[in-house]
Amino acid sequence: MNPVYEKLLRCFHCVIEQISFVPKVALVLGSGLGDYADRIQVEAVLPYDKIEGFPVSTVSGHKGRFVFGYVNQVPVVIMQGRVHYYEGYEMTDVVLPIRLMKMLGAEILFLTNAAGGVNLGFQAGDFMMITDQISSFVPSPLIGQNIEALGPRFCDMSNIYDESLQEILRASAREAGITLREGVYIQFTGPAYESPQEVRMSRILGADAVGMSTACEAVAANHMGMKICGISCITNMACGILKQPLSHQEVKEAADQAAPKFEQLITAAITRMGKEDGILRSPEEDENEK
Repeated sequence: MNPVYEKLLRCFHCVIEQISFVPKVALVLGSGLGDYADRIQVEAVLPYDKIEGFPVSTVSGHKGRFVFGYVNQVPVVIMQGRVHYYEGYEMTDVVLPIRLMKMLGAEILFLTNAAGGVNLGFQAGDFMMITDQISSFVPSPLIGQNIEALGPRFCDMSNIYDESLQEILRASAREAGITLREGVYIQFTGPAYESPQEVRMSRILGADAVGMSTACEAVAANHMGMKICGISCITNMACGILKQPLSHQEVKEAADQAAPKFEQLITAAITRMGKEDGILRSPEEDENEK
C-alpha cells in the first residue's frame, strides 16, 4: 500500500475510534483566528498529539487540535492550528489534515489565513475572498504515486474555489456590512517573509495577497473533490510596500483586531452554506440527542 495513504488511514481509524461526530464543513483557522472554535457549540475536542502519526503544529498561537461541533446547526470540524511546510514536514503531511477531514465526512473546505497585502489598493484589516491561487513556489502535494482512492492522476484546477461558495461569501459580507475584497493568493514556503523584489514579482504574476499556507491545502482538497472557499485576513502590507520591517507579532496583533468581524463573517457564511447545501442538522438528530 502507498505509505502516504497507509498513514492517512491510520490517522482516520485513530480518530473514528475516539470521535463519532460526522462534519459537513471543514474550517481551517489561520494565525490569530483560533479562538473562534471556542465559541461554537462544541461537541468534542481532539488534540493532534492524540492521533497516531499526525503532524503537530509548532507555530506560536496555534493550539493544535480538532474541534467538532455546530455553527448554527451546521456540523463542522475546525482546525485550531494548521501545519506548515516551513516547519519541516513533508508536503504530504502538510495536507494530511485536509484529506483526513474529507474522509471524516466534510464536503466543504473553508480556508482562512493571515496574509500580506500585495495589491496596492489593500490595507491592513481588509478581508480578501480568494478567487484563484498561485502555488508554483511550493511542492505539489500530488507529486509521487497517485492515490486513486483520493482522486485522479491529473487533477483539473480550472475552478479551485467554488463559484457558488463565492456567492455565499459575497452575500454574507453584504448582509453583515463588511467590505470583502477579492483576489488571487500566492503561497511561498516561508518562514522568512518575502523580499521587496519577490513582492514585486508576485504583483507582476497577478497576486493580490501572499502567505505561507492555504494553496497547497486547496490543491489536495480539489484533488479529492471538495468544494472550497477561502478568505485572507490582510494583516499587513507585504514587504517593500511600506517602509517598515515585518514581524509575526505584528501579524498576530492585526489578526486579533480583525477577529470579531472575521468571526461574524465566518458564522454568517457557514450558516448560509448549511441552508443552501442542505447540510443542517435534522430535527430527528436534535430529538435523538434529548
